[in-house]
Amino acid sequence: MAQAILQGVLLGGVFALCGIGMSMIFGIVKLTNLAHGELLILAAYLSAVMTQHWGMNPLVTILIVAPIMFGAGYLMQRGLINRVIGTDAGEEPSLLMTFGISIILQNLMLLIFSANPQMLKVGYRTASIRITDHLSVPILYLLNFIFCVIIIIALSAFLNRTHLGRSIRAVSDDNDAAALMGISVKQTYAIAMGIAMATAAISGILVGTTFNFYPTTGQEYLLIAFGVVVIGGMGSIPGTFVGGVIFGLARSLGTVLFGITYQMLAGYIILILMLIIRPKGLFSR
Repeated sequence: MAQAILQGVLLGGVFALCGIGMSMIFGIVKLTNLAHGELLILAAYLSAVMTQHWGMNPLVTILIVAPIMFGAGYLMQRGLINRVIGTDAGEEPSLLMTFGISIILQNLMLLIFSANPQMLKVGYRTASIRITDHLSVPILYLLNFIFCVIIIIALSAFLNRTHLGRSIRAVSDDNDAAALMGISVKQTYAIAMGIAMATAAISGILVGTTFNFYPTTGQEYLLIAFGVVVIGGMGSIPGTFVGGVIFGLARSLGTVLFGITYQMLAGYIILILMLIIRPKGLFSR
């Protein structure tokens, strides 16, 4: 049981990073990005291409993939989603837009990469630090957790301490007042989407080093990201981290209690209870 709890906490860091981008976009743009999971898996595939053809370490590919995904997110928001946000039709057109993007990406990945499972290989995947006879720390999980914590702290510092970050927060709080202060709201939306996709890219690569992934795996991580954000509170970065740890613990303990086939059951039970007890999440703004 202690081993399951440890692995759940460490895995929760990766789940939190999966949800950070969705939480940001909901908090700033007020949009649920239904293409989030596919974009996350697309980043894993881009990393796989670089590791297979150029022999790069998956973690090194983050330096290339994250900027690419930032650009993709920026262009997606600027060229597509911004055109349907704020119209008289309400929120439905933007939701349909992201749903359409998710379907297109999923089918493109199936066409290009096939349905065969992929994994990003790292030399320390099976290595662990032995603490006791019944407890060990998987190095892969530990490094991923540390990496995720650093990214989350850096993102929080960016949003709180930089001029651009404060502009993003101003748009999140009141976009009309921000526009009166000279902030370009739609440009800020595009930058926020770029940042969200860069964090999704990092989480996608870390997921790819930990689990097998397929072109259709994006739906699974969309649900995980949604669960993490709902538990933690929409738009709250600290809440998303806590939600990720809770979801990671639920998955790990669910494997012990219900078996690997139903390992996500405990997480979804917690999600349902949270929606009943505290619909706005633990750290709702």
